[in-house]
Amino acid sequence: MSVKRYLYTPKEKNNRYTTPTFPTFERKATDLYVSREGDRLDLLSQEFYGDPRYWWVIAEANNIGKGSFAVQAGLQLRIPKPIDNLMTDLNEAEKNK
Repeated sequence: MSVKRYLYTPKEKNNRYTTPTFPTFERKATDLYVSREGDRLDLLSQEFYGDPRYWWVIAEANNIGKGSFAVQAGLQLRIPKPIDNLMTDLNEAEKNK
């Protein structure tokens, strides 16, 4: 399955692409996860959200992933849940932009 690069990027006038606004991720005790050898952002997204496309949620919540999906083993990560609420927050942020 191929995903178009700008599928979720909002457009403004004259078909120019804008930078998306990300929601803030509230800290919860249930969000904690310790990374293992071989973990990657896309694989963690698949494991926790059932979809590898939400890797950016984990990256944004942990301020990681600049240039690589690889995650160092032994890191304490936040995996924000549930994803449905995050998508609602993201859509609301885009509407209020």
